[in-house]
Amino acid sequence: MRFKYSIIICLIAIWGCTRAQEKELTVLQWNIWQEGTMVPGGYEAIVNEIARLQPDFITLSEVRNYKGIPFNERITASLKEKGLSYYSFFSDDSGLLSKHPITDTLTIYPENDDHGSIYKLNSVVNGHKVAIYTAHLDYLNCAYYNIRGYDGSLWKEIPPVLSVEEILKINEASQRDDAIKAFIKAAEKDIAQGYNVIIGGDFNEPSHRDWIEENKHLYDHNGMIVPWTVTTLCEQAGFTDAYRHIYPNPVTHPGFTFPSDNPLVEIDKLTWAPKADERERIDFIFYQGKNIRAKKAAIFGPKATIAHSQKVEEDSQENFILPLNVWPTDHKGVFVTFEMK
Repeated sequence: MRFKYSIIICLIAIWGCTRAQEKELTVLQWNIWQEGTMVPGGYEAIVNEIARLQPDFITLSEVRNYKGIPFNERITASLKEKGLSYYSFFSDDSGLLSKHPITDTLTIYPENDDHGSIYKLNSVVNGHKVAIYTAHLDYLNCAYYNIRGYDGSLWKEIPPVLSVEEILKINEASQRDDAIKAFIKAAEKDIAQGYNVIIGGDFNEPSHRDWIEENKHLYDHNGMIVPWTVTTLCEQAGFTDAYRHIYPNPVTHPGFTFPSDNPLVEIDKLTWAPKADERERIDFIFYQGKNIRAKKAAIFGPKATIAHSQKVEEDSQENFILPLNVWPTDHKGVFVTFEMK
């Protein structure tokens, strides 16, 4: 009889764990550096890492559709060969993959002369409506380089710009704020219709939560405290930065996603400001909704980064998901586990 009760208790525990897992939703933001073409074996590594992690949704940056081959068709076919069913749709510059059937898609900010893009899909997860957005924002007028003594459009050495007013003027000459305003406008409609909204992207701009009093003399911030535009707009619109929600201290958990070390690539191909410490968190996952809360977060990629043209082994307290073997990109990804209430 005692044995029978033990079996029942074990079955209940297994059922409880399964139910808990069913209430989770995972998202990976990943800049795949020209579809993995910059690294030998890069595309195969992208496929292998997705097959290992199997996120519910993947927001991709630098989708190029090379040689007229739609990347969404190519990647879903490669994953199918590994026994995995993912859904997608044609997009340019940024991309989306979903383990769940897609009910609708929409272009929010179309790619135009490499000034960024935003797309979205709608789906249902565990009975909850979700709207997933992917963003790859304008890489020009990248003003955090101007602070570090490099022109943020030409990446040539200049005297550091140390006026917050001037930095924001340079920053807002990009199209990043235009794109994120288009996202916020679209997301307001989703939220009004009861959707939980998530956006993942390479924003090509830091967070105002990362340029604060406590680190103004670190990472070549040159004493600057900057209210960076895009993350400020997201927060003002009610969105939560998943990584900073879980790890609020940018000193102990800087969360750097660029530039990532890559053992298969020469360092001069990884840095845009060779004499500076350009380490930055520019890949984000933001969210908003009544039924969703960020539960866990990790940086996906090698521990090492690049600063002053040197490989730097990070001594932060980050939680890392290390690569299987080949790392296909110059960015690190962000992997977030959400709880669906």
